[in-house]
Amino acid sequence: MAALIGSPVAHSLSPVIHRAAFAAAGVDWSYVAFDVPAGRSLLALDAVRNLGISGLSVTTPHKDQVADGVDSLAPSAAVLHSVNTVVVQAGGRLVGHNTDGAGFVSSLVAAGVDVAGLSAAVLGAGPAARSVVSALDSAGAGRITVLNRTADKAAAVVALAPRSAVARPAARAGETLAGAELIVNATSIGFGRIEVGGTGSAAAELPLDPAVLHAGHLVADLVYHPLDTALLRAARAAGARTFDGLGMLVHQAALQQHLWLGHRPDVGVMRAAAEAELARRAANVASSDE
Repeated sequence: MAALIGSPVAHSLSPVIHRAAFAAAGVDWSYVAFDVPAGRSLLALDAVRNLGISGLSVTTPHKDQVADGVDSLAPSAAVLHSVNTVVVQAGGRLVGHNTDGAGFVSSLVAAGVDVAGLSAAVLGAGPAARSVVSALDSAGAGRITVLNRTADKAAAVVALAPRSAVARPAARAGETLAGAELIVNATSIGFGRIEVGGTGSAAAELPLDPAVLHAGHLVADLVYHPLDTALLRAARAAGARTFDGLGMLVHQAALQQHLWLGHRPDVGVMRAAAEAELARRAANVASSDE
Protein backbone atom coordinates (compact mmCIF):
# COMPACT_ATOMS: atom_id res chain seq x y z
CA MET A 1 0.00 0.00 0.00
CA ALA A 2 1.13 3.53 -0.81
CA ALA A 3 -0.30 6.86 0.25
CA LEU A 4 -0.14 10.59 -0.34
CA ILE A 5 -0.09 13.27 2.34
CA GLY A 6 -0.73 16.95 1.66
CA SER A 7 -3.29 19.68 2.07
CA PRO A 8 -5.33 20.06 0.02
CA VAL A 9 -5.17 16.73 -1.82
CA ALA A 10 -8.64 16.44 -3.36
CA HIS A 11 -7.34 17.86 -6.66
CA SER A 12 -4.28 15.59 -6.85
CA LEU A 13 -3.79 13.37 -9.89
CA SER A 14 -1.42 11.09 -7.97
CA PRO A 15 -4.05 8.49 -6.95
CA VAL A 16 -5.23 8.14 -10.55
CA ILE A 17 -1.70 7.89 -11.92
CA HIS A 18 -0.37 5.41 -9.37
CA ARG A 19 -3.43 3.17 -9.35
CA ALA A 20 -3.32 2.90 -13.15
CA ALA A 21 0.32 1.87 -13.06
CA PHE A 22 -0.21 -0.68 -10.29
CA ALA A 23 -3.10 -2.23 -12.23
CA ALA A 24 -1.15 -2.34 -15.52
CA ALA A 25 1.79 -4.06 -13.82
CA GLY A 26 -0.38 -6.49 -11.87
CA VAL A 27 0.90 -5.10 -8.58
CA ASP A 28 -1.45 -5.74 -5.68
CA TRP A 29 -1.04 -2.28 -4.14
CA SER A 30 -3.60 0.39 -3.34
CA TYR A 31 -2.97 4.12 -3.18
CA VAL A 32 -4.88 6.51 -0.95
CA ALA A 33 -4.70 10.25 -0.31
CA PHE A 34 -4.81 11.74 3.18
CA ASP A 35 -5.49 15.42 3.77
CA VAL A 36 -3.01 16.19 6.56
CA PRO A 37 -3.08 19.77 7.89
CA ALA A 38 0.09 21.84 7.92
CA GLY A 39 2.35 21.07 10.85
CA ARG A 40 1.14 17.48 11.34
CA SER A 41 3.37 15.62 8.90
CA LEU A 42 5.47 14.09 11.69
CA LEU A 43 2.32 12.50 13.11
CA ALA A 44 1.63 11.16 9.62
CA LEU A 45 5.12 9.62 9.49
CA ASP A 46 4.41 7.83 12.77
CA ALA A 47 1.24 6.44 11.18
CA VAL A 48 3.24 5.25 8.17
CA ARG A 49 5.53 3.29 10.45
CA ASN A 50 2.59 1.60 12.15
CA LEU A 51 -0.07 1.08 9.49
CA GLY A 52 1.71 -1.12 6.99
CA ILE A 53 2.24 1.61 4.40
CA SER A 54 5.20 0.74 2.17
CA GLY A 55 5.57 3.94 0.19
CA LEU A 56 4.60 7.56 0.73
CA SER A 57 4.19 10.52 -1.61
CA VAL A 58 4.51 13.97 -0.05
CA THR A 59 3.17 17.23 -1.41
CA THR A 60 2.52 20.77 -0.19
CA PRO A 61 2.88 21.85 2.60
CA HIS A 62 4.85 18.95 4.07
CA LYS A 63 8.00 18.45 2.00
CA ASP A 64 10.34 20.42 4.26
CA GLN A 65 9.02 19.04 7.56
CA VAL A 66 9.12 15.46 6.28
CA ALA A 67 12.78 16.04 5.44
CA ASP A 68 13.29 16.70 9.15
CA GLY A 69 11.24 13.69 10.24
CA VAL A 70 12.60 10.78 8.21
CA ASP A 71 15.47 8.63 9.42
CA SER A 72 17.78 9.47 6.51
CA LEU A 73 17.83 11.46 3.28
CA ALA A 74 18.92 10.43 -0.19
CA PRO A 75 21.35 12.91 -1.82
CA SER A 76 18.72 14.69 -3.93
CA ALA A 77 16.48 15.28 -0.92
CA ALA A 78 19.40 16.34 1.26
CA VAL A 79 20.52 19.01 -1.22
CA LEU A 80 17.02 20.45 -1.47
CA HIS A 81 16.04 19.68 2.13
CA SER A 82 12.74 18.63 0.60
CA VAL A 83 11.10 15.20 0.39
CA ASN A 84 8.38 14.16 -2.02
CA THR A 85 8.90 10.39 -1.65
CA VAL A 86 9.41 8.17 1.37
CA VAL A 87 10.61 4.58 1.16
CA VAL A 88 9.75 2.39 4.13
CA GLN A 89 12.56 -0.05 4.84
CA ALA A 90 12.66 -3.07 7.14
CA GLY A 91 11.88 -2.23 10.73
CA GLY A 92 9.99 0.91 9.74
CA ARG A 93 13.06 2.94 8.84
CA LEU A 94 12.04 5.87 6.62
CA VAL A 95 14.27 7.17 3.83
CA GLY A 96 13.37 10.45 2.15
CA HIS A 97 13.91 11.06 -1.56
CA ASN A 98 13.04 13.81 -3.99
CA THR A 99 12.05 12.75 -7.52
CA ASP A 100 10.61 16.07 -8.70
CA GLY A 101 13.60 17.48 -10.57
CA ALA A 102 14.76 14.09 -11.80
CA GLY A 103 11.25 13.53 -13.11
CA PHE A 104 11.46 16.75 -15.11
CA VAL A 105 14.80 15.80 -16.64
CA SER A 106 13.55 12.27 -17.31
CA SER A 107 10.56 13.68 -19.19
CA LEU A 108 12.86 15.71 -21.45
CA VAL A 109 15.17 12.76 -22.07
CA ALA A 110 12.20 10.53 -22.91
CA ALA A 111 11.20 13.13 -25.52
CA GLY A 112 14.65 12.95 -27.10
CA VAL A 113 16.15 16.10 -25.58
CA ASP A 114 19.86 15.99 -24.77
CA VAL A 115 20.12 17.99 -21.54
CA ALA A 116 23.92 18.01 -21.38
CA GLY A 117 25.25 21.45 -22.21
CA LEU A 118 21.78 22.91 -22.73
CA SER A 119 21.38 26.57 -21.72
CA ALA A 120 18.24 27.15 -19.68
CA ALA A 121 16.19 29.97 -18.22
CA VAL A 122 14.00 29.05 -15.26
CA LEU A 123 11.16 31.36 -14.26
CA GLY A 124 10.45 31.36 -10.54
CA ALA A 125 12.28 30.56 -7.32
CA GLY A 126 9.86 28.33 -5.42
CA PRO A 127 10.15 24.60 -4.67
CA ALA A 128 9.53 23.57 -8.27
CA ALA A 129 12.24 25.89 -9.56
CA ARG A 130 14.65 24.62 -6.90
CA SER A 131 14.08 21.02 -7.95
CA VAL A 132 14.43 21.77 -11.66
CA VAL A 133 17.59 23.85 -11.33
CA SER A 134 19.30 21.27 -9.11
CA ALA A 135 18.36 18.42 -11.45
CA LEU A 136 19.41 20.26 -14.62
CA ASP A 137 22.76 21.02 -12.99
CA SER A 138 23.22 17.36 -11.99
CA ALA A 139 22.36 16.29 -15.55
CA GLY A 140 25.15 18.47 -16.96
CA ALA A 141 23.15 21.38 -18.33
CA GLY A 142 25.08 24.46 -19.37
CA ARG A 143 24.34 27.93 -18.09
CA ILE A 144 21.11 28.05 -16.04
CA THR A 145 19.63 31.50 -15.44
CA VAL A 146 17.09 31.91 -12.65
CA LEU A 147 14.64 34.75 -13.25
CA ASN A 148 12.62 35.97 -10.29
CA ARG A 149 11.26 39.24 -8.94
CA THR A 150 12.83 38.65 -5.51
CA ALA A 151 16.62 38.66 -5.65
CA ASP A 152 17.15 36.81 -2.36
CA LYS A 153 14.94 33.92 -3.43
CA ALA A 154 16.68 33.66 -6.78
CA ALA A 155 20.07 33.64 -5.05
CA ALA A 156 18.94 30.75 -2.84
CA VAL A 157 18.08 28.72 -5.93
CA VAL A 158 21.38 29.54 -7.61
CA ALA A 159 23.21 28.31 -4.50
CA LEU A 160 21.93 24.81 -5.29
CA ALA A 161 23.83 24.78 -8.59
CA PRO A 162 26.89 27.04 -8.23
CA ARG A 163 28.60 25.34 -11.18
CA SER A 164 26.06 26.46 -13.72
CA ALA A 165 23.41 28.79 -12.31
CA VAL A 166 23.20 32.58 -12.15
CA ALA A 167 20.38 34.90 -11.12
CA ARG A 168 18.85 37.72 -13.10
CA PRO A 169 16.01 40.07 -12.14
CA ALA A 170 12.75 39.28 -13.90
CA ALA A 171 12.57 42.87 -15.12
CA ARG A 172 15.59 42.20 -17.36
CA ALA A 173 14.39 38.85 -18.67
CA GLY A 174 14.03 39.63 -22.38
CA GLU A 175 17.60 39.11 -23.59
CA THR A 176 18.15 36.14 -21.28
CA LEU A 177 15.02 34.36 -22.50
CA ALA A 178 15.74 35.04 -26.15
CA GLY A 179 19.21 33.50 -25.83
CA ALA A 180 18.25 30.42 -23.82
CA GLU A 181 17.68 27.07 -25.50
CA LEU A 182 15.27 25.82 -22.82
CA ILE A 183 12.70 27.99 -21.02
CA VAL A 184 10.96 26.51 -17.97
CA ASN A 185 7.95 28.13 -16.33
CA ALA A 186 8.24 27.06 -12.70
CA THR A 187 5.79 29.69 -11.48
CA SER A 188 2.08 29.12 -10.87
CA ILE A 189 1.03 31.63 -13.53
CA GLY A 190 -1.65 29.99 -15.63
CA PHE A 191 -2.58 27.39 -13.03
CA GLY A 192 -6.27 26.57 -12.82
CA ARG A 193 -7.21 28.35 -16.05
CA ILE A 194 -9.78 25.93 -17.48
CA GLU A 195 -11.14 27.72 -20.51
CA VAL A 196 -14.75 27.05 -21.44
CA GLY A 197 -16.20 28.90 -24.39
CA GLY A 198 -13.90 31.74 -25.33
CA THR A 199 -10.76 33.29 -23.95
CA GLY A 200 -10.46 36.20 -21.59
CA SER A 201 -7.51 38.18 -20.32
CA ALA A 202 -7.12 35.90 -17.28
CA ALA A 203 -7.04 32.82 -19.50
CA ALA A 204 -4.30 34.40 -21.60
CA GLU A 205 -2.08 35.13 -18.60
CA LEU A 206 1.59 34.61 -19.44
CA PRO A 207 4.74 34.51 -17.30
CA LEU A 208 6.79 36.25 -20.02
CA ASP A 209 6.54 38.52 -23.04
CA PRO A 210 5.66 36.18 -25.94
CA ALA A 211 7.67 38.39 -28.30
CA VAL A 212 10.88 36.77 -26.98
CA LEU A 213 9.82 33.30 -28.10
CA HIS A 214 11.20 31.83 -31.32
CA ALA A 215 11.52 28.57 -33.23
CA GLY A 216 14.82 27.67 -31.58
CA HIS A 217 13.27 27.39 -28.13
CA LEU A 218 12.27 24.39 -26.07
CA VAL A 219 9.51 25.64 -23.76
CA ALA A 220 8.33 23.66 -20.75
CA ASP A 221 5.45 24.68 -18.49
CA LEU A 222 5.21 22.85 -15.17
CA VAL A 223 1.54 23.85 -14.90
CA TYR A 224 -0.69 20.91 -15.89
CA HIS A 225 -4.10 22.31 -14.97
CA PRO A 226 -4.93 23.21 -17.69
CA LEU A 227 -2.76 20.93 -19.79
CA ASP A 228 -2.47 23.41 -22.65
CA THR A 229 -1.50 26.73 -21.12
CA ALA A 230 -1.36 30.18 -22.67
CA LEU A 231 2.45 29.95 -22.58
CA LEU A 232 2.52 26.71 -24.53
CA ARG A 233 0.12 28.09 -27.14
CA ALA A 234 2.26 31.21 -27.55
CA ALA A 235 5.39 29.09 -27.84
CA ARG A 236 3.87 26.89 -30.53
CA ALA A 237 2.73 29.97 -32.43
CA ALA A 238 6.36 31.11 -32.44
CA GLY A 239 7.48 27.73 -33.78
CA ALA A 240 8.98 26.48 -30.52
CA ARG A 241 8.81 22.89 -29.30
CA THR A 242 6.70 22.56 -26.15
CA PHE A 243 6.43 20.27 -23.12
CA ASP A 244 3.42 20.32 -20.81
CA GLY A 245 3.37 19.86 -17.06
CA LEU A 246 2.21 16.26 -17.12
CA GLY A 247 5.66 15.18 -18.23
CA MET A 248 7.28 16.07 -14.91
CA LEU A 249 4.30 14.85 -12.89
CA VAL A 250 4.15 11.44 -14.52
CA HIS A 251 7.89 10.84 -14.64
CA GLN A 252 8.43 11.80 -11.00
CA ALA A 253 5.64 9.36 -10.10
CA ALA A 254 7.33 6.65 -12.17
CA LEU A 255 10.55 7.26 -10.26
CA GLN A 256 8.60 6.95 -7.00
CA GLN A 257 7.28 3.54 -8.00
CA HIS A 258 10.77 2.46 -8.98
CA LEU A 259 11.97 3.34 -5.49
CA TRP A 260 9.07 1.50 -3.85
CA LEU A 261 8.91 -1.60 -6.06
CA GLY A 262 12.28 -1.88 -7.79
CA HIS A 263 10.93 -1.59 -11.35
CA ARG A 264 9.83 1.22 -13.65
CA PRO A 265 6.11 1.34 -14.42
CA ASP A 266 4.57 2.04 -17.82
CA VAL A 267 4.78 5.83 -18.18
CA GLY A 268 2.37 5.74 -21.12
CA VAL A 269 -0.31 4.15 -18.97
CA MET A 270 0.25 6.73 -16.25
CA ARG A 271 0.01 9.67 -18.64
CA ALA A 272 -3.12 8.29 -20.32
CA ALA A 273 -4.80 7.97 -16.93
CA ALA A 274 -3.88 11.54 -16.02
CA GLU A 275 -5.12 12.92 -19.34
CA ALA A 276 -8.42 11.06 -18.98
CA GLU A 277 -8.92 12.47 -15.49
CA LEU A 278 -8.15 16.03 -16.61
CA ALA A 279 -10.60 15.63 -19.50
CA ARG A 280 -13.26 14.39 -17.08
CA ARG A 281 -12.75 17.39 -14.82
CA ALA A 282 -12.89 19.83 -17.72
CA ALA A 283 -16.14 18.20 -18.92
CA ASN A 284 -17.62 18.59 -15.44
CA VAL A 285 -16.72 22.28 -15.44
CA ALA A 286 -18.27 22.72 -18.87
CA SER A 287 -21.50 20.98 -17.88
CA SER A 288 -21.80 23.01 -14.68
CA ASP A 289 -21.53 26.23 -16.70
CA GLU A 290 -24.36 25.29 -19.08
